[in-house]
Amino acid sequence: MSYFHSLSPAGRAIFWAVSSGILFALLNTLMRAMTLQMDPFQTQFLRYLAGLLVMMPLVARAGWSAYRPKGMGGQLWRGAVHTGGLLFWFAALPHLPIADTTAIGFTTPIFIMIGAALVLREPVVPARWIAALLGFAGVLIVVYPKLAGTGGIWSVAMLVSSPLFAASFLITKALTRRDTPGVIVVWQSITVSLFTLPFALPGWQWPTPGQWLLFGLCGLLGSTGHWCLTNAYRLADISATQGVRFLDLIWATLLGLLVFGDSPSASTLVGGVVILLATLWIARREAGASRPDPRAGD
Repeated sequence: MSYFHSLSPAGRAIFWAVSSGILFALLNTLMRAMTLQMDPFQTQFLRYLAGLLVMMPLVARAGWSAYRPKGMGGQLWRGAVHTGGLLFWFAALPHLPIADTTAIGFTTPIFIMIGAALVLREPVVPARWIAALLGFAGVLIVVYPKLAGTGGIWSVAMLVSSPLFAASFLITKALTRRDTPGVIVVWQSITVSLFTLPFALPGWQWPTPGQWLLFGLCGLLGSTGHWCLTNAYRLADISATQGVRFLDLIWATLLGLLVFGDSPSASTLVGGVVILLATLWIARREAGASRPDPRAGD
């Protein structure tokens, strides 16, 4: 941990962003398995409800006053926008391999970086644009054959979710200026659960005990992943964390192969190498960008 604390804030943000990517890859794998058994919109609702339930012991211990947001409007907007992205994402999820789902989702960092520059007025240094564009080039290598071939409506639906998620994450970054990561994650689970319930009811079927356990695990993975990501946004500019998100394709490809037998195509492997190189380069650069000079104060 001494090495971790010696990192610059940007370096620690990269660590939390990578951690969230691993957790979300595990979560997405479980979610795809659940959408093959149940209605996707019910799966979406139960995932966030489970996320809220696993956080209730923490809330009860600290008291609701510790989780009261400094302004409800931002929390409601964040929940509504995130729900919009989830509706498209969960509709497409059972129809696409996990690697392709993750790769298409990598358009989100591009929208985030544009929004960070235009809305949050963050300085987006050239190196971050280069890393994002290289990573996006890797994504195009992975995705284009599917979009041009049999990807169809589901790939487009997955793509539509990206700017909505980008808007949600930009709202999250703004909320970190006044609320803690814990408050933001708790209220995300509350608002998304409420907003997704009407979509879950028409196709409702009661989960089995085993499915309830899996939803509990999904809730734990999702809440922890969002906490890590929110912590990353708290420590650094949101644009600084986007390069490493492209590393998620590696985890998604491995899990898709192990769980669903989705053999990665040649385009996925080539694109993955491009993404990995871009990720390692920006992660190394950001980790040392603001490292304190050990000679300072001598």
